[in-house]
Amino acid sequence: MSKVTQIIIAAAALAIVGGGVFLMTWDIPAPSEKVTKTLSNDRFPS
Repeated sequence: MSKVTQIIIAAAALAIVGGGVFLMTWDIPAPSEKVTKTLSNDRFPS
């Protein structure tokens, strides 16, 4: 395997591992918008 191919494979592996670590540690904020929906009584049988 040539040196350039090894460098490309190592860079791709590093990018995948780095992306995985980033996604595991990223603190995604919860949605803060309140949702209110009115359901009609016709949808629920008695």
